[in-house]
Amino acid sequence: MERAMACVPILVFCFLSLQNRVTATAIDIINTTQFIRDGDTIVSANGTYELGFLSPGKSKNRYLGIWYGKIPVQTVVWVANREAPLNDSLGALKITNKGILTLLDRSGSVIWSSSTSRPARNPAAQLLESGNLVVKEEGDNNLENSLWQSFEHPTDTILPGMKLGRSRVTGMEWSMTSWKSPDDPSKGNITCKLAPYGYPEIIVMDGSEVMYRSGLWDGLRFSGVPNIKPNPIYKYEFVYNEKEIFYRERLVDKSMYWRFMTSQDGDVPSFAWIEKKKKWLLYETANTDNCDRYALCGANGFCNIQSSPVCACLNGFVPKSQADWDLTDWSNGCVRKTPLNCSGDGFRKLAGVKMPETKSTWFSNTMNLRECKNKCLENCSCTAYSNLDIRNGGSGCLLWFGDLIDIRVFSENEQEIYIRMAGSELAPPAGQIANSLQRSANQMHKEDLELPMFDLGTMACATNNFSVENKLGEGGFGSVYKAWRLLKEKRPLELATESLLITCNLSEVLRSIHVGLLCVQENPEDRPNMSDVDLMLRDDNTLPQPKQPGFFTERDLNEASYSSNLSKPYSVNECSISELIPR
Repeated sequence: MERAMACVPILVFCFLSLQNRVTATAIDIINTTQFIRDGDTIVSANGTYELGFLSPGKSKNRYLGIWYGKIPVQTVVWVANREAPLNDSLGALKITNKGILTLLDRSGSVIWSSSTSRPARNPAAQLLESGNLVVKEEGDNNLENSLWQSFEHPTDTILPGMKLGRSRVTGMEWSMTSWKSPDDPSKGNITCKLAPYGYPEIIVMDGSEVMYRSGLWDGLRFSGVPNIKPNPIYKYEFVYNEKEIFYRERLVDKSMYWRFMTSQDGDVPSFAWIEKKKKWLLYETANTDNCDRYALCGANGFCNIQSSPVCACLNGFVPKSQADWDLTDWSNGCVRKTPLNCSGDGFRKLAGVKMPETKSTWFSNTMNLRECKNKCLENCSCTAYSNLDIRNGGSGCLLWFGDLIDIRVFSENEQEIYIRMAGSELAPPAGQIANSLQRSANQMHKEDLELPMFDLGTMACATNNFSVENKLGEGGFGSVYKAWRLLKEKRPLELATESLLITCNLSEVLRSIHVGLLCVQENPEDRPNMSDVDLMLRDDNTLPQPKQPGFFTERDLNEASYSSNLSKPYSVNECSISELIPR
């Protein structure tokens, strides 16, 4: 009896061998009367991809997988039985009458199988030119009608056309998990997926710990991946609707070989095959430097790879532990200098950064930025707000609650975030600025009047730790006229240094100068009164364009007409150019 039982696996293998098997002739599809045994393969129509049994690296185990058919270096892009390897070459793949792919070992036991969403009538399995293994009704080429497809079950690689995201209907997740090692395709510790919380962003995890996050999708790209931009290699899209949320890439030249993957070291590289060199070229990668490490600078801190040390606190915040911070241990992050009191709070605009983590957020697709601001003010726990989409002037609303995590400087990022601050941490009280402006306006009958425009800048900069350079030339009304000219020519940024990034609220300074120019218009009737000035400085509505300032001399006009970057005609009445620096 024992001898008879020992022969069962051999009998099963012999039975499979008597059935129709894939021959040496290249085919891309099998039906229920065929099977694939170790040594057989099916090949996509143009030979781009091949499916069969393989042993990766130095492994002796056998796996059913898909690899590139025309590349001399075997590059595996999908593995079926990554958690259940075969220990010999007696495995076989079949498709059942119910439309389920089954991988059998030498004893005929099922060690891996696909699934199906509905009963099948005449099922077949086909390897497409995209690299997608599809179970479908024979003759039906509409992917929407497929019973199962490998593209919905990625391993460590995403090919063009595959989705990285999830279905909001079925809950199915399309994510990548690294191989355990080059010899072992079983699941490793590194996972790349769409974050399961808040507004969508992609995260890379080592076990249960976040290693990296892409930043939220701003309508054009992920805010933390500036190298994702229009390019000649691939087109990309981010889809968020009632059915699904996903990121996807499609090749411009479909004959090119392209893939991005999750590696064992936590990186997410993209590769292009270079035929002349017969090797894969690293095209781009997500983790580029130390600032890409998740939350390196702790709560309410930010990372700037151009600085040393790379971590600093947001304006209005200080290290929670100065001693640890001085030792370059930034994990405790930063805390507010002045606590929020809810009723008297305002906002400080921040631009050129990767948006904070979206774990504790709320969003609306329909609100505008003003409604978003008011929504944040209604909730004392709201710490920041922003548009969802930066296209076409901005739209949508995203609110953050609690600490702001994982911010880094990205000068290319156009999205702006408004951080809630105690009133005393913002610009000087509007009344103080207004009084200064009004005093200047009342003195316009004096020939030696100099608008304290730079005093305005000084007040704002001293309060907010800004660094503003006086690029307007000499004092007097030459500087006023030059400021007016730059504003009229839509070149207001020339009023400030290029280094104004995260530690500066440039818009507040420029708005103060703009209001100052309104106060010195030539016609007194055009000048705003005190209440108007106060409202202009408090509100963020569009300001009227100031008309020509009054009481300037012909000499001032001539001098002001020269660019601040060019040398001026010699004058014996020479004045010095001042530069403002933080205290």
